[in-house]
Amino acid sequence: MTMKMRNLLMVAGIFTFAFMLASCGGSKKAADSSLGKEINVPCNDDEFHTDAKYFRGTGNGISSDLSTAKSKARIDAQTNLSRSISTTMKAVADRYVNERQVGDAMEFEQKFEQMTREVINQELNNVEVVCTKTFQKEGRYQVFNALQVPKDQVLNNIKDRISKDQKLQLDYDKMKFEQVFNEEMEKMAKERP
Repeated sequence: MTMKMRNLLMVAGIFTFAFMLASCGGSKKAADSSLGKEINVPCNDDEFHTDAKYFRGTGNGISSDLSTAKSKARIDAQTNLSRSISTTMKAVADRYVNERQVGDAMEFEQKFEQMTREVINQELNNVEVVCTKTFQKEGRYQVFNALQVPKDQVLNNIKDRISKDQKLQLDYDKMKFEQVFNEEMEKMAKERP
């Protein structure tokens, strides 16, 4: 084999090897792009989700008017915060009723649910904004929010309401209720991805 032929085969081999490498990388990129571009949503990291110490809610709003975008973001965040509190309190009530063998469980749960709604409405007026980001693109504003309320504040508010309701107070064991409440908060914190 001549030197020229050997060089030609070596160049062809390198070209083939390079082509194979490029095609492997190319198919990987195609697979990744089929999922779309990964994005990082502002005010939505793990630190802005409910954990063992805080109930949190995140939201965003889009509008051509900045004030409207801010309002939509706050309403969305409040809705998610409210949902987080409601879900936890429903789980607390269910477990508490089952573990305590409350006299009229159905009545206790209904009164407790009504009281929880009242507490949530009150707490939504006392939330702390822990993150807000505003963006403008092509004449539209997009606002991201994260709100929080301390779990102890919610717990104390509920305990105060229970102490003012004679029927709920009959079946109320403060220590057991707090234990169940804290366990549910810990459970929520562990369930975060």
